[in-house]
Amino acid sequence: MAEIVDFIVKLVGDMGYIGIFVMMFLESSFFPFPSEVAMVPAGYLASKGEMNILSAWIAGAGGSLAGALFNYAIGHKLGRPFLQKYGKYLFLKEESLQKVEDFFAKYGHPSTFWGRLVPGVRQYISLPAGIGRMHIPSFALYTFLGAGIWCAVLLGLGYFLGHNEERIKEYLHIILAIVMVLVVVVFLYYRRKAQRNALVADKE
Repeated sequence: MAEIVDFIVKLVGDMGYIGIFVMMFLESSFFPFPSEVAMVPAGYLASKGEMNILSAWIAGAGGSLAGALFNYAIGHKLGRPFLQKYGKYLFLKEESLQKVEDFFAKYGHPSTFWGRLVPGVRQYISLPAGIGRMHIPSFALYTFLGAGIWCAVLLGLGYFLGHNEERIKEYLHIILAIVMVLVVVVFLYYRRKAQRNALVADKE
């Protein structure tokens, strides 16, 4: 396992920021590529002074946004019938498509923000946003913020934990759970605030 970790760290170091961008683009689109492979080693290299952590974050979040926009375009231009018929060639199962559509329908446009933090949803949440023709600036903002949080978490793990894979896995679950709780709290707060404003407007 140590040899594999060393190889991945060296690969990220050799490819640099463009490599991070490309790998995160793939992870954010329909390719089954784990984001941890790019961002955790980048954080580790930043701790050694071999990478700039801010540049790595921009490359990671930017690649995630680009991949999400790619998926958005597929959903927008080709629609659900195409994805139902040919999704298997894009590593997208019918049940996965239904899952993210239900997620998007339940939580609305903000789901493109905190859906980026949910495994199994993160890669595909852009598809129903495209199918539903969500406003692109809003989609891009929500996606970049969600992807930015995810990249920051992974970079932080790599920066502070380095090669310790078991501790990275342990802390990743804990941090993800904390982030999800905070996101849900913020989401509920703003939803209730919007509901109160709507009631006030109705009374007026």
